[in-house]
Amino acid sequence: MKNKFLLFGLLFIGLFSVNAQKKNEVKMNFLNTIVIQSVEVGYEHFIEDGFSIGGELFINDRYSYWPELKKDGYKFNTNSVGLNANFYFSANSSGYYISPMLKYRFGDFEEKKTDELNQDYIKKTDLDSFILGVGMGYKWVWNDHFAFAPYANLSRNFSEDVNERFWAVELNAGLSLGYRF
Repeated sequence: MKNKFLLFGLLFIGLFSVNAQKKNEVKMNFLNTIVIQSVEVGYEHFIEDGFSIGGELFINDRYSYWPELKKDGYKFNTNSVGLNANFYFSANSSGYYISPMLKYRFGDFEEKKTDELNQDYIKKTDLDSFILGVGMGYKWVWNDHFAFAPYANLSRNFSEDVNERFWAVELNAGLSLGYRF
C-alpha cells in the first residue's frame, strides 16, 4: 500500500513539475467583436515547441459574415465552444501556423417573416451543429509574452437545418491579441 502512495505521489510531483514548464496563452479576437459583435475568447496550451492545443468560447456566435443578417428582424441566439490543435512552422511557437478545429454551435436564429395573409411571424432555425474546419495564420510574439495573430478559418457545417438556410461552408477571420504566461 505504501508503494502505491509513493508511486502516486511521485507521479503527481512529476506531472506538476512538467506542467510548470509549459506555456499558456489567453487571447481574444477583437476584430469580430467590432465587426459582427461576437465575443471570442480562447486559451492555448503549448505541449512542445511548435505544437499546442486550445479551446475557444464564442459568445453571440454569428454565422460568418452575411451582410443581409444585419437587418432588423434577424437575431442570433447562439454560442459555441471550439477545440483546436496548432502546428507552428517556426521556433517559439510563433510565425506561420495551421490549425485543424472542431466546433459545436448551439442556439437558434430568428427572422421576421410575413405569411400569405400579410401577418408577421417569427421563424426560428435551430443552429445546433458540429462544425469541422481548418485555419491558418501568422503569430507575432513580443517579449515572450504578448502575441498578435491575423488568421482565417474555413469550416464545414454538418446540420441539415442550418444548411437549408445558410451555406454549408463558413468563413471566419480574426485578429487575436494574446498574453502568454
